Amino acid sequence: MEKSLLKHRQCEQRFEFDREKRQKGKIICGIDEAGRGPWIGRVYAASVVFDDKTFIEGIDDSKKLSEAKREELFEEIKKRAVSYGIGYAEVEEIERLNILEATFLAMERAVKGLSVVPDLVLVDGNREPKLSLRVETVVKGDSASASIAAASILAKVSRDRYMREIDKKYPEFSFASNKGYGTKAHIDALINYGVTPDHRRSFLKKSEVKYGAFKEYKEKAK
Repeated sequence: MEKSLLKHRQCEQRFEFDREKRQKGKIICGIDEAGRGPWIGRVYAASVVFDDKTFIEGIDDSKKLSEAKREELFEEIKKRAVSYGIGYAEVEEIERLNILEATFLAMERAVKGLSVVPDLVLVDGNREPKLSLRVETVVKGDSASASIAAASILAKVSRDRYMREIDKKYPEFSFASNKGYGTKAHIDALINYGVTPDHRRSFLKKSEVKYGAFKEYKEKAK
């Protein structure tokens, strides 16, 4: 089967997956997150509701798409979804709650941003957030479900845009490219420039055991 035709069929199957789930409830919502692993900044989540009439070519797990394609689909999803919500948890909440609970909080906020109340919430992965709604976890859901895949795109693009803003605050760290993950360049920047107020301190403990306590970041005078 030609590659483009195969991708089209796989995309159709994601929408078919959601249509079958609507037999359990007329309004279903897909949820996914972005930014659990990085060492800095917010964790994001998004929720998306489609209807049976909607089909968007190219919807897939955000990690399998180019940045340009994600940006393109981001706008189309917002335009064509029945409803969508984008939520996040701040660094302070990540540190106070832990990253899993903060992710669940971001998911809760994303669902609260919907203009409709879902009958069923499909969540990527195998951990169930504490929502006052019927929830079903879907392992590798961003490859199986159109609404989860769409949510993964909204969350990923939102998080990446946020990291480009963080990059302007701390240009020494190259956050626009490394997205805050623990790369060698990120560790080198921590050693040379210190820990910024936007870092997740709890994520740096292992590195500080290896490299010693990082100093505090000092913003350059403008």
